[in-house]
Amino acid sequence: MLNEIEEFKAYTEKPKYRSSSKSDLSYLGRFTFDMMQSFNGLQRVLTIIARGYLHKPGGDPYDNIEYAERALRAWCSLPGEDTDESEEWRFKTNFSAYHEEFPEFVDEKGAGWFYRHVHKVIAFVKRKGDDVSKSAQKSAEILKNGFDDAWRNKVKQMQYPLFAEKTKATWLLLFENIIGDALVQGELKDRTFSLSADQQEKIRAALPKGLKYETVVPVIAYCIANKPEDSEWTVLPNSNFDAYFGSTNFSHRLLNMFPESLLIREKDSLGVCRGRVVI
Repeated sequence: MLNEIEEFKAYTEKPKYRSSSKSDLSYLGRFTFDMMQSFNGLQRVLTIIARGYLHKPGGDPYDNIEYAERALRAWCSLPGEDTDESEEWRFKTNFSAYHEEFPEFVDEKGAGWFYRHVHKVIAFVKRKGDDVSKSAQKSAEILKNGFDDAWRNKVKQMQYPLFAEKTKATWLLLFENIIGDALVQGELKDRTFSLSADQQEKIRAALPKGLKYETVVPVIAYCIANKPEDSEWTVLPNSNFDAYFGSTNFSHRLLNMFPESLLIREKDSLGVCRGRVVI
């Protein structure tokens, strides 16, 4: 989570579909089944991708806005025809026209990176059969039956103009918002650093039973590295930390175990919350 450059690679390079046990979800990459079903956490994913295409060495990111948005559309693309001709261009979901510019993101038929990844996960789970967990089989079946329609609707929604009238876009994830966040956050960085010996000692002393040191340190370090100058609070992307740790066990159980002597946290919503480090 601290190395944004490696995170960018995880969202743009070819995933490796493999697992060593029923509990190994490596084949999901930096995603979880929950992210694929609810799309919580995609704000960060798409912003990381946009930052990689906006902030080119020696260039002006404002000159790359349309380029970065085309990259996002290619990554989000779905195959098939956009049959509703009554709607305006903004509701297009097949971006095969961008294949030559972004062959790594969309193929000739319009299957985008995320679409292909989800379907390859579904195929992997089916192929492995009883070698994957029952919950993974159930989640893959849910995706098989509902992902395409849900994702197509999501991609349509992401193209609503920011100030469009008579829409239900108030709390939607929009391409324009993603580009805006990417411009503000700047180029991708490796923010990796080590906590001080005193901080490490305080963490070990405060750990409750069942919460591992290796789980706490990345979260504390993330909050410190990403704390804005004008606030003591850091936005904590719980859904993305789930993907980082390889299980929703983090946000569903472990995060609630963090003692307030280390991290004060507000209630989460849509896969994010605010946290304040106190060590």
